[in-house]
Amino acid sequence: MRRPIAETDARRLLSGGPVTLVTSSWHGKQNVMPAAFVTALSFDPPLVGVAISPTRHSYDMIRYSEQFALNIPSRRLLHHVQYLGSVSGADVDKLELTRLPTFKATRVEAPLIEGCVGYVECGVEDALRTGDHVLFVGQVLAASADAEAFDGTWLVEDDDEKPLHYLGVNRYALLGPKMEARIPQPEEGREKSPEEAFEEQMEAAREEEEKRREGGEKRPPEERESS
Repeated sequence: MRRPIAETDARRLLSGGPVTLVTSSWHGKQNVMPAAFVTALSFDPPLVGVAISPTRHSYDMIRYSEQFALNIPSRRLLHHVQYLGSVSGADVDKLELTRLPTFKATRVEAPLIEGCVGYVECGVEDALRTGDHVLFVGQVLAASADAEAFDGTWLVEDDDEKPLHYLGVNRYALLGPKMEARIPQPEEGREKSPEEAFEEQMEAAREEEEKRREGGEKRPPEERESS
């Protein structure tokens, strides 16, 4: 049975992707905020988008610096991720408060956070107003991932090396067992109608009769003489 969902909660149906910690730097100040509204936008050039409310401190940091980094945390940072979304960088230095260790990025000034399994460094290409958020379009300048977590796709073998996925509110999850898909055959997974089943039986009977006729010389001699 289906139940109705408020229009403003429809976004929850799209939840389940990796949560990201968006880091930024401007005039010697650094900030970090968790973001779930993140998506790939283009293969060539490689573009990603992150939607941030103008009420967030990170909005001004990214708007003025025109740079940001996406840090993809593992479950080791579960409680940090939730906490970082509950305080504002306008009031406290979140990185100093949480004492999360960071290291220098290769192409942007935004710091990268240790304990994550993937990193994407971006330069802002555009900013589009989308309702009560602004979509920052970032061109990927550099990307890296933990070799034990990613080899072109997430490996999902070690729970400590899986990306943390956000379900909404304060609920998170990890990816489950890996599955490999195959192209289904046209008739696969569909029950045959009585007509189709009868036609298959008739076709099998016709094939059997054809084989019998082609193998007529194998009949007993007396049967051949009487025919």
